[in-house]
Amino acid sequence: MHIVIDLQGAQASNRHRGIGRYSMALALALARLAKPLHRISLALNGTFTDTIDPIRSAFAGLVAQEDIHVWLPLTPAHAPDPANLWRRMASEAYYEAFLRRLRPEMVLITSLFEGVGEDVIVSVHQSGAAIPAAVVLYDLIPLIHKDLYLADPAAAMWYYNRLAHLQQADLLLAISAASRQETIDHLGMHPARVINISSAMDASFKPLHYPIGEARALRAKYGLRRPFVMYTGGIDHRKNIERLITAFASLPKRLRQSHHLAVVCSMREPDRARLFAWAAQQGLGVGELVLTGFVSDSDLLALYNLCTLFVFPSWHEGFGLPVLEAMACGAPAIASDRSSLPEVVGWNEALFDPFDARSIARGIERGLTDAVFRSALRTHGLKQAAKFSWEATAARALAAMTAFHARRLAEPAQPPVHLPPSRRPNLAYVSPLPPAQSGIADYSAALLPALAAHYVIDVIVDQAESVSDPWILGNTRQRSVAWFEQHAHAYDRILYHFGNSHFHRHMFGMLERHPGVVVLHDFFLSGAFVHMEATGYATGAWTQALLRSHGWVAVRERCEIQGDAADVIFKWPCNLAVLERAMGVIVHSDFSRRMADEWYAPGFADAWACIPLLRTPPVARQRAKARTELGLGDEVFLVCTFGIVAQTKLNHRLIEAWLASSLARKPHCKLVFVGKSAGDAYGENIQQWVDANPGRISITGWADEASYGRYLAAADLAVQLRTLSRGETSAAVLDCMNYGLPTIVNANGCMADLPKDAVCMLPDDFSTDALRAQLERFQADPVLRQTLGDRAAAHIRTYHMPSTCAEQYVQAIEEFYARAEQGPLGLIREMYQFDPPQNLTDLSMLAERMAILYPPKRQSYRQILVDISALHRSDAKTGKHRVTRSVLQVLLNASFAGFRAKPIYATAERGYYYARRFTAHFLGLGDLPLDDALVFAQAGDVFWGLDSQPELIVHHQHALNALRLRGVKMIFTVHDLFPVMLPECTGSGMEGYSRWLQTLASAGDGVLCVSAAVAANLKLWLGLFGPGEGHTLHLGWVRPGVDGVEKEAAENFLHHHTLQGIQHAAMLRHPAFLMVGTLEPRKAHAQTLAAFELLWHQGEQVNLIIVGEQGRLVDELVHRLRTHPLRERHLFWVEDADVRVLERLYADATCLIATALDDGHGLSLIEAMRHELPILARDIPVFREVAGAYPRYFSGLAPTDIACAVRQWLKSREPDQSPAFDAMRWVSWEESVKTMLAMILEDQWQDRWEPVKDDTRVVRYWGSDRHLLTIAGRREGTQLVSTGRRGYLMYGPYLDLEAGSYVMKIYGSVGRFGLADAMADICLKGGNTVLVERSLEAPEDGREGVLATLRFTLTQFCRGLEARVLVSDFSDLRIGMVELRKEGHSPRSAAPPKATVQTRQRQQSPIALAHRYWATHPRMESIVGYPVGRSIYATGEEGILIFGPYVGLPKGDYVATVHGVALKSGDLNDCWMDVSWNKGDHLVVRQAIYATTDDAVDELGRVAFELQAYAEDIEVRVYVATGIAIRVDEIAIKES
Repeated sequence: MHIVIDLQGAQASNRHRGIGRYSMALALALARLAKPLHRISLALNGTFTDTIDPIRSAFAGLVAQEDIHVWLPLTPAHAPDPANLWRRMASEAYYEAFLRRLRPEMVLITSLFEGVGEDVIVSVHQSGAAIPAAVVLYDLIPLIHKDLYLADPAAAMWYYNRLAHLQQADLLLAISAASRQETIDHLGMHPARVINISSAMDASFKPLHYPIGEARALRAKYGLRRPFVMYTGGIDHRKNIERLITAFASLPKRLRQSHHLAVVCSMREPDRARLFAWAAQQGLGVGELVLTGFVSDSDLLALYNLCTLFVFPSWHEGFGLPVLEAMACGAPAIASDRSSLPEVVGWNEALFDPFDARSIARGIERGLTDAVFRSALRTHGLKQAAKFSWEATAARALAAMTAFHARRLAEPAQPPVHLPPSRRPNLAYVSPLPPAQSGIADYSAALLPALAAHYVIDVIVDQAESVSDPWILGNTRQRSVAWFEQHAHAYDRILYHFGNSHFHRHMFGMLERHPGVVVLHDFFLSGAFVHMEATGYATGAWTQALLRSHGWVAVRERCEIQGDAADVIFKWPCNLAVLERAMGVIVHSDFSRRMADEWYAPGFADAWACIPLLRTPPVARQRAKARTELGLGDEVFLVCTFGIVAQTKLNHRLIEAWLASSLARKPHCKLVFVGKSAGDAYGENIQQWVDANPGRISITGWADEASYGRYLAAADLAVQLRTLSRGETSAAVLDCMNYGLPTIVNANGCMADLPKDAVCMLPDDFSTDALRAQLERFQADPVLRQTLGDRAAAHIRTYHMPSTCAEQYVQAIEEFYARAEQGPLGLIREMYQFDPPQNLTDLSMLAERMAILYPPKRQSYRQILVDISALHRSDAKTGKHRVTRSVLQVLLNASFAGFRAKPIYATAERGYYYARRFTAHFLGLGDLPLDDALVFAQAGDVFWGLDSQPELIVHHQHALNALRLRGVKMIFTVHDLFPVMLPECTGSGMEGYSRWLQTLASAGDGVLCVSAAVAANLKLWLGLFGPGEGHTLHLGWVRPGVDGVEKEAAENFLHHHTLQGIQHAAMLRHPAFLMVGTLEPRKAHAQTLAAFELLWHQGEQVNLIIVGEQGRLVDELVHRLRTHPLRERHLFWVEDADVRVLERLYADATCLIATALDDGHGLSLIEAMRHELPILARDIPVFREVAGAYPRYFSGLAPTDIACAVRQWLKSREPDQSPAFDAMRWVSWEESVKTMLAMILEDQWQDRWEPVKDDTRVVRYWGSDRHLLTIAGRREGTQLVSTGRRGYLMYGPYLDLEAGSYVMKIYGSVGRFGLADAMADICLKGGNTVLVERSLEAPEDGREGVLATLRFTLTQFCRGLEARVLVSDFSDLRIGMVELRKEGHSPRSAAPPKATVQTRQRQQSPIALAHRYWATHPRMESIVGYPVGRSIYATGEEGILIFGPYVGLPKGDYVATVHGVALKSGDLNDCWMDVSWNKGDHLVVRQAIYATTDDAVDELGRVAFELQAYAEDIEVRVYVATGIAIRVDEIAIKES
């Protein structure tokens, strides 16, 4: 038996409550029990996206993944909002249609009473009772206690609607005997339909031992200082909490004051206040009643084990699970004696009257004072709990469903009642009709009289000629297409006859608007589309049909036609739109079905009907009369072939065989071609043969019906040959057989399906000699001719008679429509019963849902939906877009078995659309008449976010999740993580990028990175910030490919572009260092420019060539480049280099210099290696990955780091030699994409990321995260760095938190200037309420560690919680991460320190006796320096390197020190430091700085000076001469 379990009860908000747990536990137990006799499937609501992966994981190994089905209702659909009524009704109909598609033998609904405030849709037999339904019945409490629960009319309406569904169920599975009996009593249900399957508890509820410390900590967490009486289970009125409090208050004072009454459940603040007020009114003291609020599952289990007594006073339950859980944990438990509780508890001694407070009190007092009774309760409870298990519950449920199924199968089938039809169905018959010169018109004229016995027929015509057939005129109504469009809904059936000619052009649009059954006379429909496009009837019809049916390869062939298009027309069928839109397809031979399987997919045509081509038998074969009319004597042996003279009819092969046979030498033997010549070169050749054999071989030309019949009657033998059949049925062969004419055919196309005993069948690739032999054989043997002719005629009479074919038509049409009634047509008819929706967009949503539920037949290929939204919007010419273009070019040009790449894009306003117009331009096909239609994806397709826009991925997250849940493989490409790891280099976008990465983790199956370095960073980020639940995310990386133009093409381009040629020559006058990439901060163009300026100042004759467009955040750099004095001499900036220019620069430059702080794929290095160009590169992981040992590497952020590397490279390089790179190999883009597809399609991934559930983590942020704001800091990489400004280095992130205990940890590192009184706190209300405060502490080893641990407790829900770090002018620290967690109840090794205790000696702030400032401190300034971190570097330019800090000093003796280092040994006599005041007007002292390169010395100059009076703006200055390279780290002024 196939059982589908609706698990929405485990998805909605109830999933964390009893119903959700019951649903999951029952389903899991059924899945375990059902194997291998039964098949279990799950039906899940895709609206609750976050629940689906956990459910899949829970059923792994029990339910096949393909048996877990996800569907989507029309949303919003939650009750009782009347605005949602239409969507809810439509969703219920859709829900039942979805279940029918799964073809179960039983549907098990785990929770029917769902949907209030949530988009849960459950329906029972509202669309008929085709599938038996079992419903889990929990209780009828609202019905029994209407006054309490159904006073609100909206709630009552919704509940009674659910009851109506409940009463439709075939089987009710009650969770207790009490619930079962209530259903029988209150709903009048037959007892056999209601089965008690009972309930059970999770196996985790069992006796556990807790160490004293752990137990004490847990009690303290909830304020339980004494032994406690426990209740859990909600505070609904029927739970009887007030009477429980009254009973506890009536206990003897001594007993009451030595215990707590603990009500363990979540509740709103008004309920807390009400219960506390009631307790006070009953005389309870402060602390005697404890309301714990929400507790975790682990804490609930512990409280069960630790309580002295468990009390459950509810006066109505469906089962009473908390009592069973308490007993299973060994807690002494007493309970109410009403509803289901007696059967759960199983001992009258443990029961009390819930309506009598004294009865409750007596039970509590006995349980607390009578140790023997308490022990008996514990012993009995454990024994009673052991009787309940999910295995037993599942076994009862399965037995009930199995028994019902067996009874249903055993019921005798009811014979169908054949009532005389009240009317024949109305049939719209769409076809060309006589006198149209179409074989299909004649066919319809023959079929219609036989079909009229079964239908009332209207013929729908669109032809120039008036219908001439008398039967049609006398027995049908003629309707125009325009009339039909207005009245199509009035027809019960629609039948379209499609052929490959202009007579059918109007049908394509009609079929799209009004689906019906299609008779496919010709498999190829390309000719019809060509005519429609060429005549302007439908612009772009052929192009659109080629794309839909066969993809871009066919469109490219069509666009690249040189001359005659016949070959392309003949090659592609172009019929997929018709086949997909048809309600059913009728063909006349199995060959058409085989062609469909070959063109689209095996089994594509399995549901088609094959009906023999109808033939009307001739009145009589009047051979003598026909021969007389044709002027033929009896002695003539007449061989005829019927049909147009064309190459596909192999007329030349027949003539060759004829001429080789003895018939050609017998005067009485004649060969006649009955039909007209095609009028092409082939026809002319045939005519030459005819002219060479006058009187013996002839062509009749066009033969009307009478002439055609005369030749059929007069002939002795027919020969019908064919090649390159395109699925059409040969009416001419059947005409020959119909006339009893012996016929020779070859086994081509549909003729291969003819009965071998009714025709003479040659092989498809027959030889001329074989045909010659058969001609001579039949000419010599009249008996053979008669025998074969009689068999042929008998076959036609048996299978091709109009009445026989008409009956098959009726059977096929009715079966197609009956199938549609169970599918889309039935669902549409059901929707017609509803009032129209208020919002017409709901119809669009319904159409989308129906397309998902009833997809077109899967073709032989699957789609690779390539998201190129960013490139579609604009081509920024970045490295990322170069990668995108190259990959897309390969995908569209190459052939991949079983897949077809289709570019798509999205906008914020619309969903995903096929990028057809973009693709046409991308492929160089120009403006094609193509529409960007809505994307439709099926299970097995692939979504590849190759160049997605992150904000659009987040915007469409729900839709993307829905695709993955429907079985579409979701793959995304990550080029880099710069916005989250280098936010200072990208500006805004960090938060959006983080949401994008989160979306990839939730909606993606795999992420393809452009390098291993990017994949490693992504895995790091996911480990820190990824979702805690979900599915495995596969990770992979592929080296980008390379491509380019030929060197000769680049040279020719420069030759024809004089200005660029001159500039190119200037670039190469000196060693030229090439820098390729968009100008943006992370590329370190500013550092590189400063390095080369240093080299130029030092006399180095080198050139710097920068190739790339301006990016973001580089306005100052761009101004320097545009106005640089050495531009076009030593500095060259090519903003919009043509790829040919770039190729030439790669070929001619001296060295590529790659200085990026981080990179995604190192594309410029790969391209340089392809040109054997030496490389000087920053030592970062991605460059090592793609280039290995090929480049020479450097490190450091200072200009001198690059300058020294360039100088060393110039000194050590060998003339005219490039570094060896035999070990390195670049790959082509074809190879690169092949590797990508191996990962995507074959799951050849290198790594994966698994989400790790962490219930204690609330939030975690890197220091640079935009959730953390700053006044006194700057973002640098993933850190937040102090800058020397006083104020808040960090504040935020303004969280909303539930009541509970929390701990926040701030991680970071401290620099050499120390913390300087830095403080951290947790506060509310904008800082007005401080919860905890403490000083920061430096990690012991100087590395990154915990700077502060802040513990705090919230007694109620709060908004806007904020953490702050306050720093002084001299605080030197970096915040790397901030993490907030919930506190567990495990005992801590030591008590947390008090908030205000400082464990570090307070650092003395310099007031007037000592001042220390790092070089980049806000009080220090520079004119010619380059800042890096806390230091300033000279760039070779003459001027003031550093000056400041303008501090006030009193009279006294002082020493000013400049800390730093000389970066190059040499003469520094022209460099000095001085001390002055009054903005330099009053010089105090000046001296030369030292020349040292020893980092250990850390001193460039020291000068003593004396002040005779107070000076308010003392300034220290350092001057450097041209070409000097030094670094200044600190300025210090101290009293001597």
